[in-house]
Amino acid sequence: MEAPSERNKIILSRKKSALLLIDIQEKILAVMNNPEQVVTNSLKLIKGFKTLNIPIFYTEQYPKGLGSTAEPLLHELEGLSPIQKMSFSCSGAGNFFTRLIDNNVSQVVIAGIECHVCVQQTALDLIVSGFQVDVAADSVSSRKEIDYRIALDRMRAHKIEISTSEAILFELLNVCGTDEFREISKIIR
Repeated sequence: MEAPSERNKIILSRKKSALLLIDIQEKILAVMNNPEQVVTNSLKLIKGFKTLNIPIFYTEQYPKGLGSTAEPLLHELEGLSPIQKMSFSCSGAGNFFTRLIDNNVSQVVIAGIECHVCVQQTALDLIVSGFQVDVAADSVSSRKEIDYRIALDRMRAHKIEISTSEAILFELLNVCGTDEFREISKIIR
């Protein structure tokens, strides 16, 4: 059998992708289920997307009350400005969806909190706006495990791709044996 000449359209492409980190803020992160896992895997995504030169965006929900983005992430996000919002969905964050379109983004990878609130509402709004959405299940969380699980199930039912940070980075790499592959291999260890 011959190798296919065309790849499945849901496979992430670095030319069409962006990373969106939703509300990984100090005050709310502390009460999440598995907060260390969220930070560790979000850092992998940030470093990987930077290595691959893919756009990164991040939001902060009501920073006056919930504080700023977690410090380990802020260090890696240096040079970028947070998109501040009051709405749960990023669709309510000014012209954010237009910014994605203007950057030729049609595939959005999401990490963040809370999975059943801001992540889920943003993912559902992105889907209805014509974007492909990939949620990194090991980079999102909720306070309660049941909210996390139900949100992933609901998003999957609405055609949102559920994956992991490592699978996402390898999808974007596409091939091994490159300097980028070696760098990302170090990041995921």
